[in-house]
Amino acid sequence: MSQTVKQAYRQCRRIARQHYENFPVASFILPSNIRAAVAVVYIFARRADDIADEGNASDEQRLSQLTKMETELQQTVNGQIAEDYLYIALDDVIKKFKIPTQLLLDLISAFKQDVSKKRYQNFGELMHYCRRSANPVGRIMLHLFDQADEKNLALSDGICSALQLINFYQDLSQDYNELQRIYIPEDDMQKYNITEQHFADAVSDQPMQQLMQAQYERAEKLMQAGSWLGIRLHGRAGFEIRLIIAAGFKVLQKLKQQQDVFSRPRLKIHDYIWVLWRALRKK
Repeated sequence: MSQTVKQAYRQCRRIARQHYENFPVASFILPSNIRAAVAVVYIFARRADDIADEGNASDEQRLSQLTKMETELQQTVNGQIAEDYLYIALDDVIKKFKIPTQLLLDLISAFKQDVSKKRYQNFGELMHYCRRSANPVGRIMLHLFDQADEKNLALSDGICSALQLINFYQDLSQDYNELQRIYIPEDDMQKYNITEQHFADAVSDQPMQQLMQAQYERAEKLMQAGSWLGIRLHGRAGFEIRLIIAAGFKVLQKLKQQQDVFSRPRLKIHDYIWVLWRALRKK
């Protein structure tokens, strides 16, 4: 590995350590070469996410910057020498672990959608978004562990989609007030007579609670469907997946128990102990 590539990896690791949100729950248990690759992928996703969500840029400017990321990625995989530390490191990760470029392009596509689409008519539309916003992350992780067979990829999709939904459910207020987005299907809202005013006023009345309980059950079923992946994968990979699954179930449990659906649940020390216990049980 050239000194330039090593420096690019170090820069990605340094920046990754400055952020904690969405960074893999137990990345410290991963082998060092995979941990470095995870940091690179994380910074790539973080950069695109910040373009889509942060600052005061117009939607047109955000889409233009995301298109620029697509172009830079394509140029990198096509052999053009990159100057940006991120693409220098990313090029090495893609080649070393045989990461399909489409997975990274799917991530950018999802962030573009965040800029242009604020509402979802039905669950199918939402799952199509999850397929590009969340599922590529799990698939990339499986490639890093050289475990990307068809069965594992399918199980990973269920886990990642469930985690994405859980993230939506715990950020209802933030998504609406800061980003003007609602990730609850409109047809479900109509079924329970929920309007956008519930989100504007943070109303947790009985219909709103019933609506969200239905969403929680949906995410729980997806997580359960994919949870076998934590048993199929051995060693550190399996332990990492079981930790993430257990943490997802714990957040879901707290969401289901709270009365205020707009309140973000917080895990405490005893919750983390439970998560670790569940992961160690390998069940």
